[in-house]
Amino acid sequence: MAGLRIVAAIGLTLAVLALLGTDVTHMVAGAMAAMVSTFAIREKNLRGQAITLAWGFPVALAAVILGALLHSRVVAGDLFFIALIFGAVYFRRFGDRGTALGLMGFQVYFVSLFVNATPDQLPVLAGTLAVAFVCSAVARFALVPETPQRVLDRLRGAFRARLAQLVTAQTRLLDAAPEDLDDVLNDLRHHTSRLHETALMIQGRLEDGTSDAATASLIQRRVADAEISAERLGMLLLNARSSERADTLTLHLPHAPAPAMGKLLRQEDEATATLRRDLGALHLMVTRPADANRGTAVSQIRNRLLGYRDEERMPPGATLAVQDVFRGIGEAARAVMGLRIALDGPQDESDDSPATTRSREELEAEDMSITGTVALTSTEKGSEEGGAEEEADRSGLDRPTTRAAFQVAVGSGLAIVGGEFLSSQRWYWAVLTCWVVFLNTASTGEIVIKGYRRVLGTVLGVLAGVLLAGAVGNHTWLAFVLVLLCVFAAFFTAPLSYALMSFFVTAMLGLLYTLLNTYSFDVLVLRIEETALGAACGIIAAVLVLPVRTDRRTDELLATVLERLGDVVAGAVEQLSGGPAADLLDRARDLDTALDDLRASTKPLTHAIAPQRERRQTVRYLVALLETSAYHARSLAATAELVPYSKHVAADPRLGRAARRIAHNIDVLLAQVNDEDTTGTVESGASIAAMLETDGLGVPAANTVTFRVLRHLQRLDEGISGLARPLGVSVGQRT
Repeated sequence: MAGLRIVAAIGLTLAVLALLGTDVTHMVAGAMAAMVSTFAIREKNLRGQAITLAWGFPVALAAVILGALLHSRVVAGDLFFIALIFGAVYFRRFGDRGTALGLMGFQVYFVSLFVNATPDQLPVLAGTLAVAFVCSAVARFALVPETPQRVLDRLRGAFRARLAQLVTAQTRLLDAAPEDLDDVLNDLRHHTSRLHETALMIQGRLEDGTSDAATASLIQRRVADAEISAERLGMLLLNARSSERADTLTLHLPHAPAPAMGKLLRQEDEATATLRRDLGALHLMVTRPADANRGTAVSQIRNRLLGYRDEERMPPGATLAVQDVFRGIGEAARAVMGLRIALDGPQDESDDSPATTRSREELEAEDMSITGTVALTSTEKGSEEGGAEEEADRSGLDRPTTRAAFQVAVGSGLAIVGGEFLSSQRWYWAVLTCWVVFLNTASTGEIVIKGYRRVLGTVLGVLAGVLLAGAVGNHTWLAFVLVLLCVFAAFFTAPLSYALMSFFVTAMLGLLYTLLNTYSFDVLVLRIEETALGAACGIIAAVLVLPVRTDRRTDELLATVLERLGDVVAGAVEQLSGGPAADLLDRARDLDTALDDLRASTKPLTHAIAPQRERRQTVRYLVALLETSAYHARSLAATAELVPYSKHVAADPRLGRAARRIAHNIDVLLAQVNDEDTTGTVESGASIAAMLETDGLGVPAANTVTFRVLRHLQRLDEGISGLARPLGVSVGQRT
């Protein structure tokens, strides 16, 4: 959608400028200004977008005026450019609007350098900017509108599609031959991860995309239920195929070998055939439109799957592991029905079976509880947000934006000097590269990887630019059409690969140089040289000026993940033990967000060019353990929120004592990561269930909700203890 919006803004700008008889040079300037004024804005609500766009025009106009006036004053122009770069990065501290205005100021000043703006061109350039900003507004608010509600609607559809893809991957696991199992398992991991990403995106849009907090909490709850039940179903299927119990870590550790498999499930086996049929039925429940859910056939499918929750109609001859899978299908069907009700409203109840009626009653009881929980926790959330804002207001060089501003200013200064030696006309390409390698990066390692990808994409883009420029020749409008295609491709591929985005941007520049009649192969080679120089200057500045080592960055984020993991587990166990209700899913969302940040920060350590292979494997293992622990923590949180309202989940005071070891081990790991106390020991020993047996009250029966809680606690205990080895913490036995 961002690519379409930008292409619409550029296309409309070119059409208006062509009707006004503008020359090609100013059409290029207008197209670049329209692109910048469209992609720079990141605010979610329409009012905020309109205000930022309105402020952006005077900022852009001031930038182009100063660029033209300083055109012949080399030293003054360079000093101003460095100051502008410093300010553009520093203003990120003011949020999305500060980031957008700084980006517009820098990029429009760059446009003035690109088209060699002079004072006599200012009236035409000012008019061109006005046309570009108006066309950007038309594209944003009329042609390709983006509202929080529209984005949330698209994400809902994406979540259903991802859920259906995951069910399809799980079905493939049933019949996978041993030699194909690793590929099938990798596919299962991929779709599980994609479903989780989509759930996080939905949670990030709920506050702005829904009418009230209760609705947002309801959708958040149903999305979390669907994600947890789907991931659990994959784990149960893997267990059914394994000759020994599979570890949850298997679903989160990339390229981990498949567990030892038992016999291949046979097509003629009645239980397996029924299982395959019911996975197909679950897929149908997920993908079928809400208005097509009426009718006896669909109702029978839903009733049959929900019946497995009460162990109705279990296929004869099914092993215990396969019976677990059927129960997992029943839980997934219940989650899908809850998601349908939350997103699409009440459903047809005329053909409900007793099992379906019970599931509906549970969902209605949970829905009624959400309003009370939201009201109860609103005050707590407000105080937490105040603390976060106070933390963000740190002063001096401790603030990331201030540090990055000094780094990019020094790097840009080096790039200007070095770029002038390469070319007195196009030195600004080095500055642009130095600028972009600092965007959305927070450590030296991230800057190195981004610089490498920028250079790689540029080299390949030069080759494509040569071919495109030769094919276009003197056909101006064909060149503009190809420019639009490259722009769309650049923004479409940006979230997937920065190297691909750089490839399309460089190919587009070859076309722009053709339009400006300044194209030559030497110009594109110079582009490579300036890009490599800019990346090198950025890396040098990141290493020498207020550096943030990748290890330091990952340690900070790891500590945050451990703290939030401890908060979720403590809150869930307290509520499961009979404590007061709390908004646990919000805490789980904070944990997922922190884990997502940690995963992104470790990419330099796990990248193919990272020199230490053993370290790459250790980092992947550590992140996989944390993802596994986060899954079990989410499951505990979702179960704990049911305690006050469910007939199937009862509080058990013993769980508080059983979870003390987990809390202790998290504290020990935190002390190690923060270098506060490196002498602590992670405790291990008897299982959680065995610890409860010592109370003389016995362990809950298998297949009960309480037993599932114990299993999640056990996996959490194992996962947190497993973090001791990669973090260098000693492990001791406790009886």
